[in-house]
Amino acid sequence: MAADKKKFWDKIAEKYSRDPIADPQSYQIKLDITREYFQPDMRVLEIGCGTGSTALYHAPAVARIDAFDLSDTMIAIAKRKAEDAAATNVHFHQGDVTAMNGSDGLYDAVMAHSLLHLLEDRERVLEKVHAMLKPGGVFISSTACLRDFSFYIKAAIPVMQLIGKAPYVGSFTQEELINEMARAGFSVVHQWRPGKNKATFLVATKAL
Repeated sequence: MAADKKKFWDKIAEKYSRDPIADPQSYQIKLDITREYFQPDMRVLEIGCGTGSTALYHAPAVARIDAFDLSDTMIAIAKRKAEDAAATNVHFHQGDVTAMNGSDGLYDAVMAHSLLHLLEDRERVLEKVHAMLKPGGVFISSTACLRDFSFYIKAAIPVMQLIGKAPYVGSFTQEELINEMARAGFSVVHQWRPGKNKATFLVATKAL
């Protein structure tokens, strides 16, 4: 299954890197809110970093960013962008962060944008993220809670999957996601959804 996911994202990586952001206004708001939680001495992890745009945007605000993605091609593009930007404090890696050893309590913040709805083991990943954060650490995510979307979008996903145009997408509500985060040990301190068929932006914290 992981190999199939990797193949899908490797295939679309170049197009993904060229396509404009679908909702740039909402994206910028999320970037601005995220920046409010960052400090210059922070070590940050991004999982599902894609071609690295978000990590590179935040690089000047923190000490170090470790950014992971399953796709080799996505990471290759991200590394080129980092080199072009002379961003020496962003480190891109191909791999699955849930397999990382020795990472407990390593990070001040973790980001996961447009990722959680693509995971079949979402609750296990939330538990891993919680473990990787320092006490008081922050988890920032943007997630398509498909069950809250319109009927037409929910109906289109299986068709797109049949023709190879969409990956696995989990179906859950925003409320269900927040409950999953609570079970993993998080407290949601900020939530925002710009529209009915838009991703839910959450900021959650780990207890001190």
